[in-house]
Amino acid sequence: MRKAFLAVAVTLFCVSPARAQITDVLIEIDRGRTEGIFTKSPVFQRAILAKPAKPTDTALLYFRGYPGIARIQSVADKQGNLQPFMRMNQRIFAEEGIALVVMDCPTDEWGAPPPRPPTTCFDNYRSSKEHADDVRSVIARLRDEHGYSKIYVMGHSMGSVSSRWLAKNLGKEISGSIHSGSMNGPTRDGFANSVSGFSYDTIAAPVLHVHHESDSCSLTPYFTVKGYAGENLMTVRGGVPGGDPCGAAHLHGFQGREDLVVRSIISWIKTKKVDRIVGE
Repeated sequence: MRKAFLAVAVTLFCVSPARAQITDVLIEIDRGRTEGIFTKSPVFQRAILAKPAKPTDTALLYFRGYPGIARIQSVADKQGNLQPFMRMNQRIFAEEGIALVVMDCPTDEWGAPPPRPPTTCFDNYRSSKEHADDVRSVIARLRDEHGYSKIYVMGHSMGSVSSRWLAKNLGKEISGSIHSGSMNGPTRDGFANSVSGFSYDTIAAPVLHVHHESDSCSLTPYFTVKGYAGENLMTVRGGVPGGDPCGAAHLHGFQGREDLVVRSIISWIKTKKVDRIVGE
């Protein structure tokens, strides 16, 4: 029998009536399988729910970029697992009645800790039925204990491997999927080798692609996304490039356009209308 545990911490954004109050909730679900030859440790799927005080029926499940594994142990791990454009604007989701959920890989996909590069939670897991089932367990908790009936998934960069496969494997169990700064070329160690030629015709729920037209990361070229996204593409223009072209402080992470990108994503969630150009 699967066990589920819940811990709650009240934090954040109570500084003024104009800002949404948020309760951070640790979701921890025993997945009923074990890892380790000798220890047989239970495997947990964890997530952090940023629950708005304002009642809502909508939740957005967010899968982070590099290194792709959040290693969530408490609600204190939320901030470090949001890309800057999401972290800086998370209050907007709450104000607009959207519960933001920071997702993790299950503990049997954590692998070696940093500073070693990730070697687990790669495509063989992210494209699998097991990944979909692990995420379903979080969706069930959100629905049954928090009343969220409209579920969206969003992946940024490395996280877009999850968002695409979940959009396919969860079908109409979700209300839509958002793929931001998507990877379309495999890394040297093979991450993202499952998305080349991915068929978006197999996705049942609405889809939004968000990409900067000047993204200069070699693994996330804009022209590739433009070739398959069609009318579901939100093109971001302008901003402030800086640092690693594949990093958060560059156009790949929408630096200088963070607020506009988040507001356009929220608008799409609410209306399904695509802001074709953001940042002009």
